[in-house]
Amino acid sequence: MDTVQQLEQQRRAVLEQMQAIRSMQRGTVNEQYLKVPHKGRAQPALCGPYYVLTSKRAGRTVSRRLTGPDQVAAARADVAAHRQFVELCQQFERLTEQLGHLERSGRVGQEKKRRS
Repeated sequence: MDTVQQLEQQRRAVLEQMQAIRSMQRGTVNEQYLKVPHKGRAQPALCGPYYVLTSKRAGRTVSRRLTGPDQVAAARADVAAHRQFVELCQQFERLTEQLGHLERSGRVGQEKKRRS
């Protein structure tokens, strides 16, 4: 079982990791291919890939085309950083919950001992 000091140390470590994130973006990076019809051919030709950053804002899907390899790499890094941030938030929540339970259970036990 973790002690209060161990849980507080783990929480501080999580906060430091959160603070180290300098840039993030909610969403996903998708590859798109366009079907382009050509005269004299039965099947359209596939053109691409084109990269698009897609996210939800105010209940709507918003997409932005990424025009170069640098933008694609930066968008992928930002999306990965957001995923890491969400995981760290969940970890912080779990640690804080454990800390609260541990502190309350310690206080409750002490109050009962004083009343006896």
